[in-house]
Amino acid sequence: MKSRTKVVVIGGGIAGCSTLYHLTQEGWSDVVLVERNELTSGTTWHSAAQVTNFGMNQTMVGLKSHSIRLYKELAEDPDYPINYHHGDGGIRLANTEAQMQGYRHFASMARGMGVQFEVIDAQECARRHPLISTDNLMGGLWDPLDGDIDPAQLCQALARRARKAGAEVYRNTPVTALTQHRDDTWTVHTEHGDIDCDIVVNACGYRVNEVGAMMGVHHPVASMEHQYFLTEEIPAIRDAGHRMPLLRCPISDYYCRQEKNGLLLGFYEQDCKTWGMDGINPNFVNALCPDDLDRVTDVLEGAFARMPALMEAGIHTVVNGPITYTIDGAPLVGPIPGKRNAFCIIGLRAGLGEGGGHGWLLAQQIVHGEACYDTWCLDPCRFAGHANVELTALKAIEDYQNEFRFHFPHEHRPAGRPAKTTPLTAVLAAEGAEFTVVNGWERVEYIKPKPDFTPTLSFDFDETLGVVAAEVANVQQNVGLAEVNGFNRIEITGADRHAFLDRMICGALPRRPGRVGLAYLLNLQGMVKAEATIANLPASDRGPDRVWYGSAAASELHDMDWLSRHIAPDEDVQLRSLTNDQTILVLAGPQAREVLSACSRGDWSRDAFPWLSVRECFVGIAPATVMGVSFSGELAYEIHVPNASLYAAYLALRQAGKAFGLQLFGARAVESMRMEKTFLHWKADLITEYDPFETGLDRFVRLDKAEFIGRAALIERQAKGPSRKLVALQVQAAHAPAHPGASLMAEDRVVGTVTSGDWGHRTGLNLAHAFVEPHLSAEGSEMTLDLCGDRVPARVIPTCPYDPEFTRMRSESG
Repeated sequence: MKSRTKVVVIGGGIAGCSTLYHLTQEGWSDVVLVERNELTSGTTWHSAAQVTNFGMNQTMVGLKSHSIRLYKELAEDPDYPINYHHGDGGIRLANTEAQMQGYRHFASMARGMGVQFEVIDAQECARRHPLISTDNLMGGLWDPLDGDIDPAQLCQALARRARKAGAEVYRNTPVTALTQHRDDTWTVHTEHGDIDCDIVVNACGYRVNEVGAMMGVHHPVASMEHQYFLTEEIPAIRDAGHRMPLLRCPISDYYCRQEKNGLLLGFYEQDCKTWGMDGINPNFVNALCPDDLDRVTDVLEGAFARMPALMEAGIHTVVNGPITYTIDGAPLVGPIPGKRNAFCIIGLRAGLGEGGGHGWLLAQQIVHGEACYDTWCLDPCRFAGHANVELTALKAIEDYQNEFRFHFPHEHRPAGRPAKTTPLTAVLAAEGAEFTVVNGWERVEYIKPKPDFTPTLSFDFDETLGVVAAEVANVQQNVGLAEVNGFNRIEITGADRHAFLDRMICGALPRRPGRVGLAYLLNLQGMVKAEATIANLPASDRGPDRVWYGSAAASELHDMDWLSRHIAPDEDVQLRSLTNDQTILVLAGPQAREVLSACSRGDWSRDAFPWLSVRECFVGIAPATVMGVSFSGELAYEIHVPNASLYAAYLALRQAGKAFGLQLFGARAVESMRMEKTFLHWKADLITEYDPFETGLDRFVRLDKAEFIGRAALIERQAKGPSRKLVALQVQAAHAPAHPGASLMAEDRVVGTVTSGDWGHRTGLNLAHAFVEPHLSAEGSEMTLDLCGDRVPARVIPTCPYDPEFTRMRSESG
């Protein structure tokens, strides 16, 4: 066994084997995989092993398409062919028009990744799958490349190719401990000796937290018992003359695929069960949980109704094994938060179908620092400290119970709520607030017009449209107040803080005390990594000279990791998170200055406190830090308040606001208003697949700076010209917004992809942001939007269609 290698991958299932293989494909051959037993002895061996193209976003579709291409290549390898039923086709059923509308959106989204889905009616579903009934069926989504694969053969084929490229695989080699050294390298301790390495990868399936504990981390991954059975031979399948398509049924919570001349039938029962919560037997290897078919009786009845032939089929084998889930159902693939040179590829509930793509993206991140797609939907940093065992289990149960039910826009499922709250949460709930969830925080979405107000789940505009319009109108005409909790806030101190930040951002750094600026951070490839508000706070009784770095709530761990890993050993820079200590109250509208002046001493006039200023003060009796910034396009202030004083500040603002028509507003109103200003949203419009010039951030880039992260790569990219350009679009439709991922078409060819969309209530426009081919980025360019199956006109309009001169947010009276 080697005593020194570049990477040690721990775990010999599909996650580990795929990672090992793809590391060799990226040019790293000095890599090792260690497995405590035999390859595929965990979840992989009992997987139903379905391989679909369907994904909830373009990154997921892209990695699944890679899996399919890779598996097909492996199956056709004359030296080591594997069993892969490629292209049997698959149907996701639906019995409501809302589900069908969702399928039409996913078909539009997938088209931008080169994947062709087909939305078919009930009769066509039955024609393609003659065993199903059309009772209570509206139609389905057809995936022509759906299929299934042999799990063990797949992993052996990947390991074989990795070995041929120079990698080594050590079976029956349990890891006993992990030690990280001062230079961030690792020693992997095993029963057969130690291996020193630069990088460790946790690919340990349901034993993920056993290895996590060796690193001193906990991963939000829980296991669920999952049952399926294999039937005896079914004559209709034997005599069909072709393989039956795969079936996934959100109506009755089951799936099935052909297995020999019978069926493999799997269940996602409501009376489901977690597994391994109190530890896992070390001898649980190639093992299963006890059968419990009584638990799936209701699901089985639905399957019988949909497929009457099942009632005549005997059960050949029952399988009940653990599968892993995360809080949102998507895997955790990427750097482990708070650790250096440590990665994970875990929580792969659909591991066999997706594993080829997950290993591909992870290998790119390990070798190059970034993948070809933006991987935020997989990033382990997307869950912060609230992601404990109990919350993970509750969300895993909820996701298991809704396995084939996609999330509708603005759907917020109830399990594990509320995870994070502020002193105002109950107060705002009493005011009629409806809440959304941002990084675990309960954030006001809108104020309900009546207690029993419940909008319809739909891809169309719903009943909240008028509610949000009224909130926006009051912000535009009077003044509004919103709580923005969870906003990521990092305090940066030390003599080298400005030099450090200047190296981190691609533009001009605000250095003057009391001033605020917007900045963008790039990765090593010159792509957009992060967006931050930089505020310079002069020394006071609240602290020394310091910088506040503020960014999106979801970026809490992401940005802290990125900043901390780039502090040079000789730099005097300290980072301290204030994210969970303070909350923002946003005061916005033409009367905002009057309200603030009525409850806070000092001169708040435009001359004394101009736009992009920051000042420490008191709001009522509450200490506060006020910034003159706006995400709404109206005159606005961000009032940062310690949570202990938040209620006091809120009461002072509400009291002062009575004379000026102050009303509450929520996140849906903010979304509408930021679209009208073409203000961009991190991980919607700001992603690592595009550089700042492609994203329209030219004014925030200073290539004449001596150095900043990503500068050399950005100069090289600029010489080649843009691959896409971000534009603002007017969508010629009044019934629905453009949804992220939707395809833009020109002459039946995909020419762009929507990143965000909403109705602009002040402009009366249906607005979207999208990345399009450069020749279509000019103002007035026209194309069509595939809006849930409807082709509607879309036209490029000037950025910032509302108040393009920015007079309202700079002015004294709005």
